[in-house]
Amino acid sequence: MIGKFPRQWSRLAVALLWLFGVAPAAHGVEPALVVQLAAEDNDIKLAAIKRIAALGDAGAIALLTAMQDDALRLYKGRLVVVAGSSVKDAASGEPVDAAADKLAEIVVNNRVRGALDAALAALKLISPEPEERLAAAKIVASDPAADMLPLIKSALAKESDAAVKALLAQARALIEIKSDDATVRREAARLLGESNDSQAKPILTALLQQNPDGSFVETDAGVRAEAEKGLKAIEKSFIVPRVLGALFSGLSLGSVLLLAALGLAITFGLMGIINMAHGEMLMLGAYATYVMQSLFRAHLPELWDWYLIAAIPAAFLVAALVGVALERSVIRFLYGRPLETLLTTWGISLILIQFVRMLFGAQNVEVANPSWMSGGFDLGADVVLPYNRIAIIGFAACVVFLIWLVLAHTRLGLYVRAVTQNRTMADCMGIPTPRVDWLTFGLGSGIAGLGGVALSQIGNVGPDLGQSYIVDSFMVVVLGGVGQLAGTIIAAVGLGEINKFLEPFAGAVLGKIFVLILIILFIQKRPQGMFALKGRMAEN
Repeated sequence: MIGKFPRQWSRLAVALLWLFGVAPAAHGVEPALVVQLAAEDNDIKLAAIKRIAALGDAGAIALLTAMQDDALRLYKGRLVVVAGSSVKDAASGEPVDAAADKLAEIVVNNRVRGALDAALAALKLISPEPEERLAAAKIVASDPAADMLPLIKSALAKESDAAVKALLAQARALIEIKSDDATVRREAARLLGESNDSQAKPILTALLQQNPDGSFVETDAGVRAEAEKGLKAIEKSFIVPRVLGALFSGLSLGSVLLLAALGLAITFGLMGIINMAHGEMLMLGAYATYVMQSLFRAHLPELWDWYLIAAIPAAFLVAALVGVALERSVIRFLYGRPLETLLTTWGISLILIQFVRMLFGAQNVEVANPSWMSGGFDLGADVVLPYNRIAIIGFAACVVFLIWLVLAHTRLGLYVRAVTQNRTMADCMGIPTPRVDWLTFGLGSGIAGLGGVALSQIGNVGPDLGQSYIVDSFMVVVLGGVGQLAGTIIAAVGLGEINKFLEPFAGAVLGKIFVLILIILFIQKRPQGMFALKGRMAEN
């Protein structure tokens, strides 16, 4: 799409030219053609827009820009352009003495506005700015009109930028593939095959289709040969982007699973608690992000893009405090009783879900991405790496690094490792195991809250958000090895990659079933997971 500021400046310049009477007239445009822009039939309007744009001069740009900006009016059977208090003839640019109440508006619906955008993009192919020409070429190549072919050829002959030139050549080929001349179609098919663009694939495929009587849609054998050769080249060029896209998708899913399972791995490894309310800590973190977004939007709109940075500590604190409250009030009385713990935490999860429903409503709420997380890298072959997913991968890596620092280089981490390996011996050595329990449970819950921040950036936030991840979280923890940070990382990323590589062949549901079967078979052979836990948990 054309950049925001260049487009605004171009509109301002045209408006000023019209205002001071120095705008180029729509020379070369017949008055009858100009009047067709006010026709009630939209097909007539669209045809007129294409014919005016094909002229490729400054007058055509001024006329279509005025129509796009709703400055075009109908006065006594002719079109005029209104710029402030000035009214000028749309074709000649001469001043017109017209009363404001006598000017009739021109109806421009979405269909007509889309045609105006495409026409102005084509006209901007002659812009002196390379960035504007590139943006215009992308729009034209996405849906080129046959009427634009002379303008595209003219721009292609003058173009020096390789990227713009490739897009213009593609646009020309997309038009000429429908030519009546077989030689022109053959060259167009060759260019489309060399473009390595996904848009060319269905067009080339259509050339190889057969009619019900067995004849080919494309009658010329040379064109069909070029189309078949081009399809093979496009498919070959798609292999690398698609593999990279699948690897990225698997890593992205693995990062989400890791953030969801990391806190559970710590609490499960330390206390042996089957915490069915862990998913609700994710949900609380996501809602904390939503609240922070609302606060920034209401009170700090100029800093709204940075609400996510403020949401990270807020989500951690909310989830951690709720986790500590649960451990101190309920869970500490259930150590060593796994079945009662499972049932109790499941009941707590239902209470938290209902509480959130009462507070925020049962409907999902939307958490928008900041502008710096919108968009993505285009790898080609319709494969895009979204910035929000890239940010989540980096965020997960930072969380893992910080958790490793806490566990490996702090007194709390030393205590956690000691209690995990042998609680009785740690207690005899003077380690305050009850304090370690609630601090660790709060840490695990806080990490889940950070996972909620990440989840809020890839989907809507609702009361049932955590229910979608609790089973996957337990699978990651069991597969990686209870209480093992390295195992949790490998299991999360591994499950994410396997899921994404199975989905194209088996579908999302069957892919999950296959993954579950693989986990069951693995646990049958190695019940302790990939990394065996040493200490009291291994002995029980």
